[in-house]
Amino acid sequence: MDHEPEKTSFLRLRAVPPPAPESAPSFDDHESADDRPPLADRPDAPEPGRLTRLKSATRRPIRPDWMRSKAGFLDGARWLAGHVGHTFAFHTLRFPVYLGRLLVRCPSGAKRTLVGLGRWARDAEGMPLREAAARREDTAEWLRLSFRRDARVRWRGTCLAVGTPLALVLLAVLAYAAPPLVQVTAVVAAVAALGATGAPADAPLTSRAVIRTEVAKLTSDIVVRAMAAIGITQITNEVNKGRDGIRFVAPITREGPGWRADIDLPLGVTVADVIDRRARLASGLRRPLGCVWPDPDPTEHEGRLVLWVGDRDLSKTGPVKWPLAAGQRHDVFQHIPFGIDPRGRPQSVPLIQHNVLVGSLPGQGKTATVRVLACGAALDPTAELWIHENKGTGDLDALEPVCRRFVSGLDDESIQYAADSLALLRREVERRVKVLKSLPRDLCPDKRITRAIADRRSLRLWPLVAVFDECQNVFLSPRHGKQAAIDAEFVIKLGRALGVVLVLSTQRPDKDSLPTGVSGNVSIRFCLKVAGQTENDMVLGTSMYKNGVRATQFRPEIDAGTGYLAGATTLPTVVRTAYLDDPATARIAAKAIALRRAAGTLDGEAIGDDERPDGAGLDVLADLLAVIRPEESKVWTETALERLGELRPSFYGDWPAEQLTAALKPFGISTVQVGRRVSGKVVNRRGLERARLETALTQRDEQRAA
Repeated sequence: MDHEPEKTSFLRLRAVPPPAPESAPSFDDHESADDRPPLADRPDAPEPGRLTRLKSATRRPIRPDWMRSKAGFLDGARWLAGHVGHTFAFHTLRFPVYLGRLLVRCPSGAKRTLVGLGRWARDAEGMPLREAAARREDTAEWLRLSFRRDARVRWRGTCLAVGTPLALVLLAVLAYAAPPLVQVTAVVAAVAALGATGAPADAPLTSRAVIRTEVAKLTSDIVVRAMAAIGITQITNEVNKGRDGIRFVAPITREGPGWRADIDLPLGVTVADVIDRRARLASGLRRPLGCVWPDPDPTEHEGRLVLWVGDRDLSKTGPVKWPLAAGQRHDVFQHIPFGIDPRGRPQSVPLIQHNVLVGSLPGQGKTATVRVLACGAALDPTAELWIHENKGTGDLDALEPVCRRFVSGLDDESIQYAADSLALLRREVERRVKVLKSLPRDLCPDKRITRAIADRRSLRLWPLVAVFDECQNVFLSPRHGKQAAIDAEFVIKLGRALGVVLVLSTQRPDKDSLPTGVSGNVSIRFCLKVAGQTENDMVLGTSMYKNGVRATQFRPEIDAGTGYLAGATTLPTVVRTAYLDDPATARIAAKAIALRRAAGTLDGEAIGDDERPDGAGLDVLADLLAVIRPEESKVWTETALERLGELRPSFYGDWPAEQLTAALKPFGISTVQVGRRVSGKVVNRRGLERARLETALTQRDEQRAA
């Protein structure tokens, strides 16, 4: 008789097969033991050893946050010194008031002292016990207490009888025989003691120099109750059954100005579910919304929640100080200080190899954010800065003296200027591609701009940071928007490896005002308060809203300057940006100008290149190297002049060959014989050698730096 096919797929899904009766085999009679499906759970399977588990464990940092960096230590030391100094000055100024209070309260203190001695002598503190025994008619207890009272009264009376004459003698000695210093000390001690004794309970002697906000300690019971109230069914059911519903994987500890709790959520619950109910969680913890910050743990599974509850609302911490506000030199190849996260930890943003997009509703701190990044780039004297402020309010005018290209306005001429800049950036990227390709592999193995390559001024590969504030006004322009979007997408895709950085900001993060080809290729994003899910994902990236990264949760005006930073850290992080007002920005710009003058890199509109009809301040060497391609060792003078005319028509358009030769003579450059084959014949003309131009430019820059 034929047997039915084996249903092994069903057997494999079962963890343990049910026991079969002895008379019935659990498998087919014709099925061998080797063909039986393996059990899902094997009781004899080896488990990871203790050493293996310890190796995979995460070690908590030994040093606290303020000891991990010099900046953190100095900041803590400055705060402590300021706190101690403020307290000392506060009480020193009020010392006469404190002394007056002590003198006024001395009579009351003397009275209280005498009354207290009398009560002590007659054992007044035992009277309630004796009265209670009398009310209960407990004769034995009353007699026992009375005998004890009589003994104490006799002993205390003897002490007073002996101590009072001795005290009077001591007072006489202090009054007539003691040195003045001892007398003063005794009087001060007596006044202090009697004044403190006579102080009313509701009127302390000293005032508070610092009023501290008392915040309740975060405990597991508080967290469990709050988590059960946010509306997640799995947690609520567990709590209703008498179980916690969540598991604390580490003790609740103090971290920065707040408390940290590491929690494993129930199966099937993700951190995004909790973040979605952040307002309810804050209500359950009875804390302001700006104090409660649930975050995932990037080193663990999706159900590991790091709940941080601050002592103060992030919006009430005051303006964040920028570490570079003093105007010290900065290397743009290093991260630019950006702000702090809710735990007070500094956050920074890398510019090289990245592009930045900033988006928000109007008035939420977008331009202030751009100002921080622009100032960071300005403090690197080797970086070239282009700023286009197409709102027309002049928020970035203080940085105009540092820029090679600058415009501020909303008119068509300003929009065209910004669009022309994008076209110039595209041509610059194309030029840099050729220059980088021609570099030896030992000098540039990764085919990316490095600090060493950027410092070779003859290559013209220094960092170039172009800021486009309110870029939607450029992309929405009927005349220039389409081509500007194409150029911006080209620059964003290729420019990051070539030292060309775009910083874009917009208050309308939609597909029309911010082309998807531009927003989709930005690597670093900062999103302040936005209106809805579409705008949120347009700035931060697709599915960010679904994953719990929601800039819609920020409160208008209250959380201005606070947003989600994505791309600069492992996970999107809430950051409150540093604040620079116009006077601070002007001071930084003045420092940046001094740094550029010392390095010999102040050029462009910063010194009025494009505004001087006579061309004073133009860099002829740099312009020649810009139009002579790296693969061309020599070019005819006529060819170089033709290309210069295309580069700057208003200046080089009418130059004869003799004028170019005269302009190069101060640098020790003379023309050479250059042969070219034209129509099968060799034609010799006077021309320029690129190697000589590079050498002359390098020597000139070195002399300027010296």
